[in-house]
Amino acid sequence: MSAQFHVSSNPHVRAASSTGSIMMLVVIALLPAAGFGIYNFGTRAALVLLTSVVSAVLTEYLFGLYKKKLTVTDLSAVVTGLLLGMNLPVTIPLWMAALGSVFAILVVKCLFGGLGQNFMNPALAARCFLVISFPSQMTNFISTGEGALDAYTGATPLALLKAGENVNVMEMIIGKTTGTIGETSVIAIVIGACILLMTGVIDLRVPGSYIVSFVIFTVLFGGHGFEQAYLSAQLAGGGLMLGAFFMATDYVTRPITVKGQYLYGIFLGIMTGVFRFFGPGAEGVSFAIILGNLLVPLIEKVTVPVPFGGKGGRKNG
Repeated sequence: MSAQFHVSSNPHVRAASSTGSIMMLVVIALLPAAGFGIYNFGTRAALVLLTSVVSAVLTEYLFGLYKKKLTVTDLSAVVTGLLLGMNLPVTIPLWMAALGSVFAILVVKCLFGGLGQNFMNPALAARCFLVISFPSQMTNFISTGEGALDAYTGATPLALLKAGENVNVMEMIIGKTTGTIGETSVIAIVIGACILLMTGVIDLRVPGSYIVSFVIFTVLFGGHGFEQAYLSAQLAGGGLMLGAFFMATDYVTRPITVKGQYLYGIFLGIMTGVFRFFGPGAEGVSFAIILGNLLVPLIEKVTVPVPFGGKGGRKNG
C-alpha cells in the first residue's frame, strides 16, 4: 500500500471554520464597542487600542521567529490586543498598554505553549497584572481627547452606585459615561454579541448562566431587592457585558462540557457579585473570570460525561 495516513489523537473535528476565520469574526464583533469607545473618548482611545494591538502582534511575531514557528496569522494576537485595549482607561500611558500586551502574549500565552495551552484568558490576565502593578493609572477615568466631554470625568457609575449615589441608567446603556474604552456602551456590546451568536461562534450557555446568576445574587445580596433601576445599572455598568460575551466564552479557558459551562457561568456570576458587593472595589468581572479559568480543570473533572454502559461515581470497598 502506497497511501500514507496521518494519525493523531482525538478529538477529530471536521469543520469549515478555522482559527483565523473565527478570530476575524470576533474582531468584527468587537468593532462596534471599540468604535464607540473612540467616538466617546476621542482620538487617544484609538492610540491606546492601536498600541495594544500592535504590541501584541509584534510580540507574537518575534516569539514565532525565535521558535521558528509563526502563528501570528491566526489573528488571536489581534483579538488579545484589542480586548486588552478595550479594558484599559483612555488616560493610561501608552507604554503601559504595550507592557500589558507583552505580558498577555509572552507570559500568559507563548510561554505556556501558545494558543490552546494558556490556562487563563491572556487579555484579562494582563489587565489584572496592570491593575496590581499600576493601580492609580488603571483607575484614572478622567477623559481626555477631542471627543471627550467634561461630564465624563470622575468616578465610574459602579463606584457611584457603591457610594449610594444615583446614576443615569439610560446614559450607561447608550455609553455616555466614563469607564474603560470598550465597556461603556451596552448597545454596542450587544450588537457585537449578536454577531457572534448568529454566526455560531458562541452560544448562550456561559453568558446566559453568568448574567442570570449575577442578577439572582444581586437581588439576594445587593441590598436593593428587585429595584429595577439598580439591577439595570449593575448589568449595564463595568465590564459585565463585555466579559460575559467576549471573555468568559473564550474557547481555550472555558469548560468543554455542557454542564461545566453552566457551572462555570454560575460561578462567574456569584464571584462577580461577591467582588462588587463585599469587596473594596466596585468592579469584579476580571478577577471573577480569572478565578473561573483556574477552576476549569476541576469543573471539567466533575462534569465529564459517563461513558455509555458505565457507572457514575466510585464503588466502595
